[in-house]
Amino acid sequence: MGFRSAFTQSFKQLLGDLPYSVELYWYLLSRNKPWNAHYTLENLRQNLAASLDHVASAAENAPKGKKVFLFASLHYWIDYTCMLALALAGKGHEVTFAYAPYAEWNKEISKFDLRKQDLYTQQVLSPAARLMQVYSILDTKIALTLPNAQVEKIVREVSDYDTQYTLQVEDVDPNHPLYQMRYQRNFQAAQALYGLLKENQPDVVVIPNGTIQEMGVAYRVARLLNIDVVTFEFGDQAERIWLAQNVEIMRHDTSRMWARLGAKPLTVENREKLNHMFAARKNAQLWGNLTRRWQSAPSQGTSKLHETLGLDQRPVVLLATNVLGDSLTLGRQVFSSNMAEWLAKTVQYFSQRPDVQLVIRIHPGEVFAFGTSMADVASAALPQLPENIHLIGPEEKVNTYDVVAIADLGLVYTTTVGMEIAMSGLPVIVAGSAHYRQRGFTHDPQTWQDYYETLDRILENPVSYRLSESQLELAYRYAYLFFFEFPLPFPWHVLTAAKDYQERDLAFVLSPRGEELYGRTFKYLVGEKLNWSAHVQDTISEEND
Repeated sequence: MGFRSAFTQSFKQLLGDLPYSVELYWYLLSRNKPWNAHYTLENLRQNLAASLDHVASAAENAPKGKKVFLFASLHYWIDYTCMLALALAGKGHEVTFAYAPYAEWNKEISKFDLRKQDLYTQQVLSPAARLMQVYSILDTKIALTLPNAQVEKIVREVSDYDTQYTLQVEDVDPNHPLYQMRYQRNFQAAQALYGLLKENQPDVVVIPNGTIQEMGVAYRVARLLNIDVVTFEFGDQAERIWLAQNVEIMRHDTSRMWARLGAKPLTVENREKLNHMFAARKNAQLWGNLTRRWQSAPSQGTSKLHETLGLDQRPVVLLATNVLGDSLTLGRQVFSSNMAEWLAKTVQYFSQRPDVQLVIRIHPGEVFAFGTSMADVASAALPQLPENIHLIGPEEKVNTYDVVAIADLGLVYTTTVGMEIAMSGLPVIVAGSAHYRQRGFTHDPQTWQDYYETLDRILENPVSYRLSESQLELAYRYAYLFFFEFPLPFPWHVLTAAKDYQERDLAFVLSPRGEELYGRTFKYLVGEKLNWSAHVQDTISEEND
């Protein structure tokens, strides 16, 4: 760090510690200047200017709704959640919006810069004050009667997840600087949110994600106070949102949907739709409202794969990994301490089974990751892989579905590939708490002994464990429901929000047509119990239109 930079940081630290110094700096020197920092809400500023009158008019004519409390951290979630708050205000709800003005969850920020970002956020959000209450958790009075043991447990759990997610590791060192930073922020958020929620007493709290960072703290504090919570996130489909009520959305709890709709046979049209989508996924193509390709390379055929990997006629087991530290692996252990332990012990098991070939498909998403690779985990377990174990790296242009086509058994932790392997008729052993576990078409061991016994049993005669017609039907039904019914209709996706706000602005969302398309989802967002049968009927009507 150069002298000028060090001096600037020291000066900022000094100002940040002096009462009202940042406010004075802001009002005298910054508030009328163009904002060009990484932390930006300029898109939100423009949308507020264009939308507030429409929202106010809609609110005047809407029936009285619920007391709804929304919270977000990080500027892109603040942008999105504020727009969501305005839509709910326009539907007649009494809305409170709270935020934590961070640009990054994984980097330190000086008190000066943080306070400056907060003042900027207050300036952007000030026009919305006529429609909802707005709070920064930096300005919130700290709760004086925190149940310390319970809050400590919340903060430690979320800080563990934050560290795993950020460093892409599973073993967390509480002395690591990142953990210490996340713990401090999460504890501050817990204190502020506990006080705010105790005072506000909302009917429902609405939070993005609900597992990690300050949003994970908000979810747990609300549940500690016995307040209903709705968490939301997004998959890879445009105009669709995932919702969960009193559950973290990334756990993909499909149990109520499956109980209600799992016995409903698929129509010919349902099956065709599902087959078309999977054909696109297998061939690295876009389809429908999917926004990304699921493979980096199209199918090359099984003969080419045999040649590339040097496979012979022995049975083939496909082990498909998740990305280490991915949100779909956090807290998902069943019998292993984590995914890495499961992989390491599985590799060691197959080193003693030369009669079987193991193909480990490292998740292609690791190309964009920087943490520990699952390939490194496998190498640490067996520095010299035997000839019957083959590893496909994340960057290799191998289509995973080609491996499925030659496999006799699938092994997964939580990856969605496990569900697709089952749809190919193959037996699948699920080692983690995946959303499709115990739906009737997978093998779901509860202990290490059960896991090894299941492996031994299936490998004696893999063909005899191929899915029956009834199991295959269950796999198809579940996949259809997960891909086409679990995501609910919604006007905006967080990754394409700027474009979506232009194409489907608040005036449209609050119009009769907007109500027709998205009204039911907005009701679920404020806690109306999810009615999966009604949602399916809406989807059928929408497709017929």
